[in-house]
Amino acid sequence: MTKVALITGGARGIGRAIVDDLASDHDIAFTWSSTEPVFDDSRLAIRADLAEPAAAGRIIDEVMARFGRLDVIVNNAGIVASTPKSAHVPGDHKRIMDVNYLAPVALLSAALPHLKPGAAVVSISSVNAVMPPRDAVTYGASKAAINLWTKGMAKELGPLGIRVNAVAPGAIELPEAPRPPELVDQFVAETALGRAGVPQDIARAVRFLASDAAGFITGEILTVSGGYRL
Repeated sequence: MTKVALITGGARGIGRAIVDDLASDHDIAFTWSSTEPVFDDSRLAIRADLAEPAAAGRIIDEVMARFGRLDVIVNNAGIVASTPKSAHVPGDHKRIMDVNYLAPVALLSAALPHLKPGAAVVSISSVNAVMPPRDAVTYGASKAAINLWTKGMAKELGPLGIRVNAVAPGAIELPEAPRPPELVDQFVAETALGRAGVPQDIARAVRFLASDAAGFITGEILTVSGGYRL
């Protein structure tokens, strides 16, 4: 039977690459918020603001109504935003934590009654979980929280046969949000492989961790950065 994968934030960037990669052999559901996707009838596109308390339950209900099962959850949706110390805006900090950390927690809680042994959860973390980004520390903190949550859930769900891992990207170039060339050059200069990453690099890592080939891997944070700052 074809496995079902749910990817949050699947309309663009890394999320879209993950959707396109897994769609070759999975039934796909994905969420979107501000970027309306080009709809494909074989993929379930769910518009949702993951910061809303009721979003997680509604998303899982829609997936189960359409496919009747759920095998893979990819927590990709996230907010990358500046939170400088000189301009503290409480709402900005809260929304980053709501979407980047609390939404995956809520989604797993809602999905857990439907997950069977062999299911996999893969979250998108960041190298900024351990390399604090200047003027965006709350973003880094949200990813550090995801890392610890990943390990904790792996321990708790291991006896149920459910694996929980994360992928920590380095500098990934997104066609829809290109960085200034001089910044890209700086990242490349600090990367062992001498190039910037692309969304497909992350999608391939997610595919591996979601697959049976990683059946004895759980609680791991897989850094996919090309050797950034080695």
